Amino acid sequence: MQMAFLMVRKAAALVVPLSLLAACGGGGGGGSNEVAQSCSPNNPYRVDTTGPVRDASLTVEKQWVRSYVNDVYLWYDEVPNVNPADPLFSADTTAGFYTSINNYFNALLTPALTPSGKFKDQFSFTFPTRQWDELLNSGSSAGWGIEWHFDTFTTTSISGVKVAYVHANSPAEGAGFQRGDVLTSIGGLPASANTANAVDALLARLFPAVGDRYAFVFTRGGGAVNGTITSGPVTLTPIDHSILTVGASKVGYLLFNDHVLTSERPMINAIAAMQQQGVSDLVLDLRYNGGGYLYLASELAYMIAGPSRTAGRSFETTVFNNKQSARNEATPFFDLACVPDPVTFQCSTDAPLPTLNLGRVFVLTGPNTCSASEGIINSLRGIDVDVRIIGSTTCGKPYGFFGASNCGITYFPLEFKGVNHKGYGDYADGFVPDATGNSTDRVRGCAVADDLSRALGDPAEGQLAAALFHRANGTCPPAASPSREGPLSASRAVAGHVAKPAALNNRNGRMPAR
Repeated sequence: MQMAFLMVRKAAALVVPLSLLAACGGGGGGGSNEVAQSCSPNNPYRVDTTGPVRDASLTVEKQWVRSYVNDVYLWYDEVPNVNPADPLFSADTTAGFYTSINNYFNALLTPALTPSGKFKDQFSFTFPTRQWDELLNSGSSAGWGIEWHFDTFTTTSISGVKVAYVHANSPAEGAGFQRGDVLTSIGGLPASANTANAVDALLARLFPAVGDRYAFVFTRGGGAVNGTITSGPVTLTPIDHSILTVGASKVGYLLFNDHVLTSERPMINAIAAMQQQGVSDLVLDLRYNGGGYLYLASELAYMIAGPSRTAGRSFETTVFNNKQSARNEATPFFDLACVPDPVTFQCSTDAPLPTLNLGRVFVLTGPNTCSASEGIINSLRGIDVDVRIIGSTTCGKPYGFFGASNCGITYFPLEFKGVNHKGYGDYADGFVPDATGNSTDRVRGCAVADDLSRALGDPAEGQLAAALFHRANGTCPPAASPSREGPLSASRAVAGHVAKPAALNNRNGRMPAR
């Protein structure tokens, strides 16, 4: 069964089929206890519910959703007056059920706008519970092992499809596909679309189910690259690192793509290696990191800043709506490793974390730098670490959730706002790289677009090269544009977006038991 959802609500930006994700166990609860786990027989996800369910209807499931939103939604008092019997969300059939319940949930979200004119809530979403748990806890998804970059992407138009990243040991890596390859066709279907039906058909191939097999045609450096591969389970490779020798100094480079459970151990190992090598600066590459577990962001921020800068200070304070204010809580800079068991969600270790003790960090950013990743930037600025961002404006998501599952579907209305130790969290329009960095949302750094012509971690790759130049000279390199999204003078520098499922563009407040 294949469905699609908007990652950016109502703006019709990035659409990713839910079949991108494999299945796993689920659970949870919330909303009105009287109607909880009262499920329509046509809900295909009710079989994934842990514990007993009662037969009901789509109407009753919508009652639970409305109750839950009224209890926990950060902007519950801005919910529009919605008629639950509207035909847009009333198809109680197996084929139409998810669309109906998802449309109803989206209709309840605040219509308010940010100062720049975008929706204040672009990020609340729903997800089948088993699929959510599989991706976030095991770091596994179904597909080719490619993260796709789109020059343009709407519900009616796609153009400029390129390879942004290839996961290790994936079908795509085995076929020799690489970053910067430009897709010409997949299974004979052109890699562009200008109607809604054509977009859906192309997405079904770009984000396949397990077992799909297609012939790919790419261009690379003026030539053609072809290969036929079969999709399968792909384990994400969220962490990579290197240590660069720059003059007499050592500079660490840490690529961090996803805040999933499987990222913690390699992240700690990478920082430990940099500590042993005595790195004097760090370039943290978050350009494709949409967030995830907040405790991982806290651990990384602590490992960067060290014990003296973080002592007695909060990483982030979660601020809920006025009904839930008793839940407001400060998250510390975690100084111990956790490595939680994926079943019990309890930490398996309390080993001290390595630290770099840096007063400055260079962060590579883009429109996919979101949520927990922005939390790293904001928290370090909150304790006066000198953060320089090299790239483009981040996505603007100072919000997070815990979520609750009902009838096999988990609902994620935004529940809290995260503020740093200084009380700042108003960056709904993102952090902007700026030569002076003279305001709370404009951070000192350089506007540099993504450079797909070189591998990530290559010192000559556009954003990393700009960070090294800025480190050495204190200014932006001549190739960097002063505009918010200015292009780099490289043959394939682009300012589009990398498509990620909503599960990987979030700030998950759920913490392992420590």
